[in-house]
Amino acid sequence: MSDSHQRREKLHHELREYAWVSAYLFVCFSAVLFYGAAVSGGPGPGMDVLGLAAGKALILGKFTLIGEAAGIGTRLRSGTLAGYMVRKLVLLFLLLVLLTVAEEVILGWIHGHSWADTLGDFRQRSVTEMLASCLLLLLVLAPYVLWTEISRALGPGVLHRLLVSPPEQRGSNDA
Repeated sequence: MSDSHQRREKLHHELREYAWVSAYLFVCFSAVLFYGAAVSGGPGPGMDVLGLAAGKALILGKFTLIGEAAGIGTRLRSGTLAGYMVRKLVLLFLLLVLLTVAEEVILGWIHGHSWADTLGDFRQRSVTEMLASCLLLLLVLAPYVLWTEISRALGPGVLHRLLVSPPEQRGSNDA
């Protein structure tokens, strides 16, 4: 296999992974927005809000894959798989929070806002609102981390095959 073919295959794999992660995050963020609109009695999120959800999903999807590529949590593989997954979830969550804050600071700087103005925007949000946002992000990340780590533990394609193949194609030991 040529070097350029390997690079093309790796790029294809990474783009597919990015698309799946971003689509998953978009569905989750959109569901939260629809729920918020339903609770508030509003007409539902408009296209601008769904565009914001799409933008956030694309940004956090890329941040997630950066964390994966950097091997976040890989040095913590001792102990059980469940313990490793919890540690990886927390580390990935912290990385996304830090990168999101950095993103907001950079966007503020690009738009000509000072560091103090950008921090002032954060201060306008209540502590409850920020904690709720963090909790939602943690809950959204949990299935992603569980899926990826169980899939890695089983081996390439095994979890996908178990979930989408008919019983007769999975083997006699599978339920």
